Amino acid sequence: MVFLDGVGIGEKDNQFNPFFKYGFNTFEKIFGEIPSLDNKSLTNGTHFLFPTDATLGVDGLPQSGTGQASLFCGFNAPKFVGKHFGPYPYSTTIPILEKESLLVHFRNKTGGSYFANAYPKAFFDYINSGRTRLSVTTLTCLLSGIRLNRANDVRNGNALTAELTNERWNHRLGYKLKVIKPKTASRRLLRIASKYKFTLYEYYLSDHIGHLRLANEFEKIFSELDEFLFTLLDEADSKKMTLVICSDHGNLEDISVKTHTRNPAITITAGKSAKEIAESVNDITQFKQAIIKYCK
Repeated sequence: MVFLDGVGIGEKDNQFNPFFKYGFNTFEKIFGEIPSLDNKSLTNGTHFLFPTDATLGVDGLPQSGTGQASLFCGFNAPKFVGKHFGPYPYSTTIPILEKESLLVHFRNKTGGSYFANAYPKAFFDYINSGRTRLSVTTLTCLLSGIRLNRANDVRNGNALTAELTNERWNHRLGYKLKVIKPKTASRRLLRIASKYKFTLYEYYLSDHIGHLRLANEFEKIFSELDEFLFTLLDEADSKKMTLVICSDHGNLEDISVKTHTRNPAITITAGKSAKEIAESVNDITQFKQAIIKYCK
């Protein structure tokens, strides 16, 4: 599973939808066109792209805290909480994250589960100081005893930084990691995933550029994401692996606003159980059950 923070299906708009403004090879080469609200579901017969509801019948804009809890744990978190909430987990959902996530479910299965992201020393200093404002995935791992990777895991090819290429770690955090291409990151992730029953990688810069926090890096990050996703979908072993690329809410598909959107989140499936999952998932609460059912 590759989780993309804040990517939805938006209007066919060459000004405010960057997928139409800049083009996106992942969509155009694999599906023949870019998805829009006028044409939300695409397939080439082996790969499936489709909309996934993130509003879950709750007023307001979907948020990461409740959205990711819903996605990974298979329940309607905003309805449970009484509102959309984020970016961090809502307090009453934390016991559910500890026991009910996909990572936890597959942890005890043959092959286990693996969270492929790595964290810099500054992050471990942060949690060792006693501060606890953490993302859903990070908190889930800490609560349930799933190991968090470090810089040495990146050096050894066993993890990825959250921005794929390692450049930001080098420039902002003083590391001297080898800079890799997005396609190299894809191949590394596919190799890692071949060793485990369930592997999760989280990419958050899609949400950041959707909020225009990194406006000066937009085109570079957007292009890197495209290369990463295309390589994953193009090179994944369809006979041995199921690939699920999914999101928690809309954002990047409409840069006319700096907020999240109520557009459907985007999902792409490929590989062994791609069709079955595509036919089973209509909203973000349904990923867990579909993956457990078809990826035994």
